[in-house]
Amino acid sequence: MKARVLVRLKAGILDVQGTSVKRALEGLGFGEVRELRVGKVLDLEVEAPDAARARRRVEEMCARLLANPVTEDFTVEILTES
Repeated sequence: MKARVLVRLKAGILDVQGTSVKRALEGLGFGEVRELRVGKVLDLEVEAPDAARARRRVEEMCARLLANPVTEDFTVEILTES
């Protein structure tokens, strides 16, 4: 089963990388960007009997390793097989 995890800094945590990218975009003439925050995307393929079990296991992975619960939030999406 395929899962996608989006990890972002929590609101109120200074995003230095996002600020730097926003400044670079402004320098390239993209001044309309008002706010920019950088995150990460993790695509996983996990063995699980169903989507609910896959989601629980991926959430456990995030809580223990893939995201820092002090500074980051995460969302888990189970992708439909096509």
